[in-house]
Amino acid sequence: MKYKNAQDILPDKLLRELQQYISGGVLYVPSADTKKSWGEVSGARTYYKQRNEEIREKYREGCTVEELALNYGLSVEAIHKIV
Repeated sequence: MKYKNAQDILPDKLLRELQQYISGGVLYVPSADTKKSWGEVSGARTYYKQRNEEIREKYREGCTVEELALNYGLSVEAIHKIV
């Protein structure tokens, strides 16, 4: 990302207003695009949703919390939160 001098692109009134908050500092201006929720881009949200549903189904079928924790590499407490 290339830095731009605010004096070159902002109107004087807006520049003076910004200078009251961050004179001489670096300011990040995020994109106006809508932000995606956690895991939407990488697919992690879908993966964990499917995994947790699988855990719930196995629990309903009679697997113990301890077995599920061992099989999925999770703590007993994590399994309790899922089921």
